[in-house]
Amino acid sequence: MRKQGVLAGGAAAVTVVLWASAFVAIRHVGQDISAGALTLGRLLVGSVLLGFFVFTRPRRWPARADWKLLLACGLLWFGVYNVALNEAERHLDAGTTAMLVNIGPLLIALLAGILLGEGFPRQLVIGSVVAFAGVVVIALSSSHGGADTWGVALCLVAAAAYAIGVVSQKPLLARLPALEVTWLSCLIGAVACLPFGPTLLREAADARPVTVWWVVFLGAFPTAIAFTTWAYALARTTAGRMGAMTYLVPPITIFLGWLLLGESPVPLAYAGGVLCVGGVAISRYRRRAVAEMPVVSVDSPDSKPLSKS
Repeated sequence: MRKQGVLAGGAAAVTVVLWASAFVAIRHVGQDISAGALTLGRLLVGSVLLGFFVFTRPRRWPARADWKLLLACGLLWFGVYNVALNEAERHLDAGTTAMLVNIGPLLIALLAGILLGEGFPRQLVIGSVVAFAGVVVIALSSSHGGADTWGVALCLVAAAAYAIGVVSQKPLLARLPALEVTWLSCLIGAVACLPFGPTLLREAADARPVTVWWVVFLGAFPTAIAFTTWAYALARTTAGRMGAMTYLVPPITIFLGWLLLGESPVPLAYAGGVLCVGGVAISRYRRRAVAEMPVVSVDSPDSKPLSKS
């Protein structure tokens, strides 16, 4: 059991670092490749790599009842989330984006209150108000007007899509291997993004070779590897521990953004980010037993902060 916990912790650490790097890579590549084309390119690379490993080992195919959850996870987490995130980073720096998307666990807690009848405890209401205040502060910190406000809105769309994706993914991991769940979800997302194919071909042909390699990096590492290690860890540890690990994504993203891109959030955005993370922490305070209930329920959500990028 202890060894399993160590492996799950290591897998979660890999996910955190790779997802943090994805925010920076998207910010860099997003100036040359549009949001939908970048999503399709990333998911195609991820699907091919994951498919190779899936078909080199014994497989356990989903039951008919599993497909609705796979479709929700693939369309929302791999499709809508990535398109919204990619477009958001054309308006916001990587660190600010990571802080906003990190309200995901709070949205999951709200879904638990609605879908599971868990209600809305005082700390959840207070945490929601604090986190919303953080979003407002980040929006007001804009020095470029409406473009950044649009970026904030897209981050909230991405966070909502990711929260619903996690709700859909957790029950699948109790019945199917993490690798297959990740591959099928990635493949579903790629198929949904095929309308962006002509744009991807045109923009890739005009892009610099280094840009194409960044797209390959996003598909191979933050997608194929990181989503698999996330699913592996999520199936073997508690929501609280995973939450503690993924709180590291925004600070790592801010550091990498400063180191590699020479950019960082404005001071007021840092204050908003602290409020967002603080709101999430308040919403989870003394709710561990409630937060972990979804782990054993087929129709219930788990919690996870972040940024997937």
